Amino acid sequence: MADERPDWARRMVEERAARGWSQLDAVRALMARLPADQDVLEQDLLRQWKRWESGENQPKKYQPHIAACFGTTTGAFFPQRSRRDGRAEILQVSGMDTVDIIARLRASDVDAATLDALRITADRLCCEYAYMPADQLLLEGKAWLARVVGLQHQRVSLAQHRELIALAGKLSLLVGCVEYDLGRPRDAEATRQAALMLGTEAGEPSVQGWAHEMRAWFALTRGDYRGVIAAAEAGIALAPNESVVAQLYAQKAKAWARLGDRQQTEVALDQGRLLLERLPYPENIENHFVVDPAKFDFYRMDAYRRVGEDRLAEQLASEVIRASTDFHGTERAPMRIAEARVTLGVVAAREGDLDTALAYGEQALQGDRQSLPSLAMVSADLGQVLQSRYTHAPEAVEFIAHLRELRNSR
Repeated sequence: MADERPDWARRMVEERAARGWSQLDAVRALMARLPADQDVLEQDLLRQWKRWESGENQPKKYQPHIAACFGTTTGAFFPQRSRRDGRAEILQVSGMDTVDIIARLRASDVDAATLDALRITADRLCCEYAYMPADQLLLEGKAWLARVVGLQHQRVSLAQHRELIALAGKLSLLVGCVEYDLGRPRDAEATRQAALMLGTEAGEPSVQGWAHEMRAWFALTRGDYRGVIAAAEAGIALAPNESVVAQLYAQKAKAWARLGDRQQTEVALDQGRLLLERLPYPENIENHFVVDPAKFDFYRMDAYRRVGEDRLAEQLASEVIRASTDFHGTERAPMRIAEARVTLGVVAAREGDLDTALAYGEQALQGDRQSLPSLAMVSADLGQVLQSRYTHAPEAVEFIAHLRELRNSR
């Protein structure tokens, strides 16, 4: 029979099982998280826990404490769904489609509606980062960046000039990310630096923070883990109240995990989790430069895979795939799913199941939308396990050669 419980109820069971906890163990962990002024009896809470796991009742006031028990955010454990159609919103807000916007730009008619349309267009492109073919997104991103930059030479007010610079900074961030995905690190770094300068000129801490997050990401995929930490700390200092800080903490956690420091890994993850809990739930979680609270599970998956917490990494990988796939089976975040499949492959390989490990690995490498540097970095974990445990298996040797080709293509 199909499991008809709510996703959060099913997840409560899976998270508990991944830790080897009984229901009573979970209740005691929850009680340790509750504020001192909440007087609740253990047996009463145990009865509630059983109803929650069955999906009979929803936790409601206990949601943030349950999420904290399992090391994640309320938004990840009890997600809200906010899908927006960027093209439809352009028409709704400004009454203009793409042709109308370009016509106004050529006519030097830069009014509030035109700027609104440009802003929403930039947001739409950032939403399409997850799934649009990289070559196509790069062309479109560069074209709109050129249009926005060209407007700075027209007669605009000081406020309009500042907004145009900020928009150019956001589009530069997007273009730089796609360039890096395509294996063009020099172009990506130049674009990242341009985005940082534009963010500084516009006084936009979010753009500056994301420019440093890109620097941390580039360093991570190169294996420069101290560079990751330095970039993350610089971004946190510049944009302490922006959601990008959660991702900067996540990059620190990934670096510490690769340096073998489990304590610092947990500290960085907890700092990111606490920040996300303080921030309001984002309006548009599809935007690449908006931190979706559910993505926190993706960060934790990577860190736990690296530190050898196989049960937790496996559970999180399954959760990432579920959360990144819509009702019809369409993959909304194929790059996250690819890394989750690699994680499942690593766990299978460590458990001695070579066939399953290779199946997950091959599936991860077949996606149309890939970030080559990130995928090569994560897949190297699977390659290392195969190299150390299955050197006499021809199929493992063949897959390792495939991974070598992927790294050389970066």
